[in-house]
Order: sequence, then C-alpha cells, then structure tokens
Amino acid sequence: MPLIEYKNLSIGYENKIIIKNINLEINDGDYVCVFGDNGIGKTTFLKTTLGLIPPVKGVIKTDTFLNKKMIGYLPQQSKIKSGFPASSFEVVLSGCLSRLGFFPFYRQKEKNLARENMKLLGVQNLANRPYRELSGGQQQRILLARALCATDRLLILDEPFTGLDQHTTTALHEVLDKINKELGVTIMVVSHFMEDIVSHANKVVHLDKENVFCGTPEEYEKEFNFNILKLHPIKAKEEE
Repeated sequence: MPLIEYKNLSIGYENKIIIKNINLEINDGDYVCVFGDNGIGKTTFLKTTLGLIPPVKGVIKTDTFLNKKMIGYLPQQSKIKSGFPASSFEVVLSGCLSRLGFFPFYRQKEKNLARENMKLLGVQNLANRPYRELSGGQQQRILLARALCATDRLLILDEPFTGLDQHTTTALHEVLDKINKELGVTIMVVSHFMEDIVSHANKVVHLDKENVFCGTPEEYEKEFNFNILKLHPIKAKEEE
C-alpha cells in the first residue's frame, strides 16, 4: 500500500474548488517536489494532506501505520513567529509533543531524540542559544530538527529554501538528502526553485487547476521543458 494515496481529490476552501482531479501516490522513501504557479494552491495541498483542511471532494488514504499527528511539518518561514523567548533546544524538543501521549512531561528519550536530531543537522552547539537570535539559516535547521522529532516516516516542507543564501541552501539540500537516503524518511517539498531541487527528487508533482502532473524528474522536464526555460531565461540563452 502507498504511504499516501490521493483519489479523485479536489481541494479548496469553503467548498470552493481550486484544484481538482488529483490522483497520485506517494511511496515510502520518495523524495517529492511539488511545483505550480504562484497562488495555485500548493500550501492548500499540503494542509489538506496534513488534515488541517478537509478535502472538498475525494479522499486521501494513508498507510495504516502513518498517524497524521506523527508527520513532521515545516511551514513557510514567514509564517513562523521567531520572537518567542525559547532556547533552540526547547524549540526542537517541542517537536516531540505528539510522542508524549497522556504523559505530561518530556522524558529522557524525547530529550535524547532532540539532541540526536540537532547533531544530525549540525546545530548541537546552538542548543542554549535563544532561537530569536539565530540567523535565518540556523533557524531553518532548528525548525527542521523540530519537524524531524515528530516523525521517522514523512517530512512535509513548505518553501524551506526561501530567503536562504546559496551556501545555506546547498547545505540544507545535503541534509535533506541524508534524511531521505540514509534514514529512509519520505520527503515532500514545495518549492519554486525548480532547477535546484529537481535533481534531488525521484518524483515531481506539478499542480494545475485541472491537470495535475505526477512523474519522474525526467518525465517532468520533458513535459514542461518550455515552461522551465521561460522561467529561467539564463539557462534558455545558454542552450540556444
């Protein structure tokens, strides 16, 4: 059974459909890029997947062992309040909240998990630093460590590269590759940086109002080659 299966899905708000006819599958170990025009509904697609917004029509089926509360989610950075007075370790540890069940306090195993994920992302030296004092790239790594504390199966990231410089972006790609390939965590990423991220994925979803594409990066580049060159005039000029 697929990790997630979308069947005849229509998404939107207040019964107003913005994208329809979504039929695709996400499998264990996939690295999925989600593209689409600005305002098409990429974040809505993610939130519907997470169960934060109900489908207008159709269904989303998940693997029996995939609890939606155990999905790691990194929303757009601009939507995250960065001024709250907490240490970086406390922010990461809060990702373990869904693991507590009826237990009212973080146990040693949650604290160990938070430290392990901070080490994985190379931010263990920031544990005692106030989150609000960190750079954008450091905050993004802290939040990714937090999301990873919630899951060992599926990470959903909404525009994680926005606002990052090239060096930080490259480092984040390397971390995500490691999480996907070495830890076996399935990753879904919404991004508008097509050229940068396609080479890391094994599956591409392109959202459109009525025709949703799902296929390999090679199939995607063949299908949307003209659009990519139009959006990236420098590459188009090089290939002339």
